[in-house]
Amino acid sequence: MLCVGLTGGIGCGKSRAAHAFERLGAHILDADLIARELVAPGHENLTRIQSRFGPDSILPDGSLNRPLLRSRVFSDPADKAWLEALLHPQIRQLMRERTRQIGRRTPAAVVMQVIPLLVEIGAQKDVDRVLVIDCSPAVQYQRVLGRGGWTAKDIEAAMASQCPRAERLRHADDIIDNDGSPAALEAQVAQLMLRYRQLAGAD
Repeated sequence: MLCVGLTGGIGCGKSRAAHAFERLGAHILDADLIARELVAPGHENLTRIQSRFGPDSILPDGSLNRPLLRSRVFSDPADKAWLEALLHPQIRQLMRERTRQIGRRTPAAVVMQVIPLLVEIGAQKDVDRVLVIDCSPAVQYQRVLGRGGWTAKDIEAAMASQCPRAERLRHADDIIDNDGSPAALEAQVAQLMLRYRQLAGAD
C-alpha cells in the first residue's frame, strides 16, 4: 500500500485532482468529508460548538451554520484554534483507521488522504508521500470567488490562514501545477498514478 497526502491551498483544485485519481483506482479519504461527519446533526461535537459559538451556530434543522462559523474562525484566531483542537485529532484518527482498513482489504492500494491543512497540522508524518496541488494566488482567488457564498474578505482571510505557498511546496514530494486546464491537470494525475501504482506494488 502507498499512502499519499494530497494537499494545496484553497481553490487550488484538490477535489478535482482527487476525483481524477479516484477514477484511476485510488482510494480517497477526504478530511473535509470526514469533518462533515463529525459535525452532522445529532453528533456530540455540535453541542460543544454551540456552547462555544452560541445558539445561532446551529440552524433550526439541527445542522451547522457554516457561514457563521466560517466568519468567526477566520476573524478570531482563538476561535479557529479551539475548533481545530476539537476536530483535527478526530479527523486524523479516522483517517488512520480507514487507511489501515483499506490496506488490509487491498494490500497494493493507493490511498489518497486529502488534507487541506496537511502541513499546518504536521500530518505529513502519517503518509508516505506528500502531493501538493499548486496554482498562483490570483487563480486561487478567482476560483473561490466563483463558488459563490464567499466574500472577498472571507477569501483573503482563508488564504492568509493557510501556510505560505513556499512552505507548502517545501514539504512536497510531488507537485501538480494546476494553473492550466482540467485536461492538463488530468494528464499530470495519470502520469503520477502510474508511478504511485508501482510504488504500491500494484504493477
